[in-house]
Amino acid sequence: MQSSAHTVAVFGAYGHTGRFVVARLRERGFVPLLTGRDSARLKELAHETGLEFRTASVDDPGALDHALAGAAAVVNAAGPFATTAAPVIEAALRAGIPYVDVAAEIEANADTFAHFGDRARAAGAVIVPAMAFYGGLGDLLTTAAMGDWTSADEAHIAYGLSGWHPTAGTRAAGVVSRQRRDGQRVRFANGRLEYRHDEPPVLEWPFPAPLGPRPVVGEFSMADIVTVPSHLSIPEVRTYMTVEAAREVVAPDTPTPAPADELGRSEQTFLVEVVVRSGGAERRAVARGRDIYAFTAPLVVEAVDRLLTGRTRATGVVSAGEVFDAPDFLRALSADLTVELES
Repeated sequence: MQSSAHTVAVFGAYGHTGRFVVARLRERGFVPLLTGRDSARLKELAHETGLEFRTASVDDPGALDHALAGAAAVVNAAGPFATTAAPVIEAALRAGIPYVDVAAEIEANADTFAHFGDRARAAGAVIVPAMAFYGGLGDLLTTAAMGDWTSADEAHIAYGLSGWHPTAGTRAAGVVSRQRRDGQRVRFANGRLEYRHDEPPVLEWPFPAPLGPRPVVGEFSMADIVTVPSHLSIPEVRTYMTVEAAREVVAPDTPTPAPADELGRSEQTFLVEVVVRSGGAERRAVARGRDIYAFTAPLVVEAVDRLLTGRTRATGVVSAGEVFDAPDFLRALSADLTVELES
């Protein structure tokens, strides 16, 4: 079926992040096509927005094909991605359209690179996993900080969150990841993912003002340890999380995000600092913004816009920093993100 250049299917459109994506797509002039597994929630969102909806289960290829028919691209916002990513990617490949997801699940992202890389390149297709706050933003910042360096010794990505009230999707993804790791933690060191049984270190990270030095959980690994090494020659990629946020995201009584403005964003703020080192030289990037879930929407929609207008640098399974011009992409987010690059 001929696709409309402005129609973008959003799988999991009714979820917390999915709703932000749908709203931002409409702001940018796209027509979201609401898709997902829950017919009742799709109908409710369709009633609210006046948009078309199509129900599809990930174990029904025919329904997925129908759900994507006529779309120019698909955004997968429905986790756990260990379950949804592969079937929706398969449907996107059959439809011949770009695929973008917001997966923060390390193993799911690694699977996407491993299982679909060759097929996507052979088809000239573009699949962008982890095009979200975790994975996408860190990769863009690291790529921009690298500048003209072709390799580095190490990259450090430190997350200074004012707090972390997880969505139901975040909790579900965490359960799946812990099961897949058999209780181990993971880090990227010596050029590969390493699984360990010991406790991660706690140390102090010297965040810039106004946050200042804060205790962080070292090797609090996020999707960046998959996206960054997928295209940058950096054998050590470490991520860090402020201790308070790390505690909140796993505490059983932490509430879900509460809207605090007219856009539905929570009061949560974030500061992300990236440090890359090569020999005795060091380069940095700092980004500041609000609400990690809401901020995923401008990341995703900017990616979709660039994919559909040919502003890309690669095909296959690609991370944000590989397929897009990282500094230019970050500048395009200026309404939602403040970025400083230091070399």
